[in-house]
Amino acid sequence: MAYRYLDLLATPSVQAAQAANGARKIWERFEGDRASDRFTENEAAFIGERDSFYLASVSQSGWPYVQHRGGPEGFLKVLDDTTLGFADYRGNRQYISLGNTAADDRVALILMDYPNQARLKILAHMESRDLAADPDLAARLVDPGYRGRPERGLVLRLETFDWNCPQHITRRFTGPQIETVLAPLRDRVAELEAENQVLRDRLAAR
Repeated sequence: MAYRYLDLLATPSVQAAQAANGARKIWERFEGDRASDRFTENEAAFIGERDSFYLASVSQSGWPYVQHRGGPEGFLKVLDDTTLGFADYRGNRQYISLGNTAADDRVALILMDYPNQARLKILAHMESRDLAADPDLAARLVDPGYRGRPERGLVLRLETFDWNCPQHITRRFTGPQIETVLAPLRDRVAELEAENQVLRDRLAAR
């Protein structure tokens, strides 16, 4: 399909909303080819730089549930060009996402790069794996040195993905990102302070 991500989500009610807002013809006439059934090096690099993402699942009551997932940079692993995985570390022990996907394995992920105003959306099927029974998978998913306790592995089989436009993404920066930008400025300030001290010492010695 030319635009599989939207093909899956453009239900009759979505098409009606597009039509009501004058956008239906845009997608009816869309002739581009958005290959989105396999991750490329571009997506793999983007995913590998993330330290968080949002995970959506659907409960048996019909309510959507969105959860924030965080960890060390690169904790969401690209296992191959159609598979993602991450270690599920112990949290508040509600297990809502885990329970939801036991009944309906469909999930949606949103990965954000706030400084560069980029957003990757992923649709996938998620399953739980016993890490104790699969040491090879555990070695690929568990992050050495991370303080969390892994309870299981979660493996996601890609259905499709899409990149969003950068409009309306507010630029935000983490502490380490800010430190990287400020480091040269702090070095320069320290250099100037040292020069000033030398000059003051010379004046005092006259």
